[in-house]
Amino acid sequence: MTQALSLRPDQPLLGIAAWSGTGKTTLLERLVPMLKGAGLKVAVIKHAHHRFEVDQPGKDSHRLRMAGAEPILIASRARLALMMETPGGEEADLATLLAMVAPLEPQLVLVEGFKDWPLPKLELHRPALEKPLMVEDDPWIQAVASDAPLATRGDVLDLNDHDAIAAWVQAWVRRWPEWIVAHQGGEPS
Repeated sequence: MTQALSLRPDQPLLGIAAWSGTGKTTLLERLVPMLKGAGLKVAVIKHAHHRFEVDQPGKDSHRLRMAGAEPILIASRARLALMMETPGGEEADLATLLAMVAPLEPQLVLVEGFKDWPLPKLELHRPALEKPLMVEDDPWIQAVASDAPLATRGDVLDLNDHDAIAAWVQAWVRRWPEWIVAHQGGEPS
């Protein structure tokens, strides 16, 4: 069950929504360095549908987590990781995750997955997958990137033109303050 998000003028946000196998992560792998090269500090929040491990059995962090530490934060001069168990919990709460990255002051938060949440989105679409376009039922979708020509509302981008997608995302970040004011308290039209 999704909740409402409190969209903030100082935290540009864009969901990357697509059916499985469309290439969300592959696109982000190419897009993030391009955006970083353009001077943007980009955070990514990724939804995982399955149990996953970020540490290894036998390592100190794993042993401490299994002993009940909640949360456990492991840090070195090169990276840090925050791990928490969420047994019996619902799906991840995007509002909580956004609050966790906010103190790091990213200039853009890209959200992979969480396609049912009410947030502005870029839909990725490949007609060969024979899945329906989400833009028809989701007023939050601002643009669709496809590998085939489309006639739909919002901006239509070429899924294989990463430069054009990066330019659109950069423009989205610039438009964010005005967009958030125009859509405060309601669904986009």
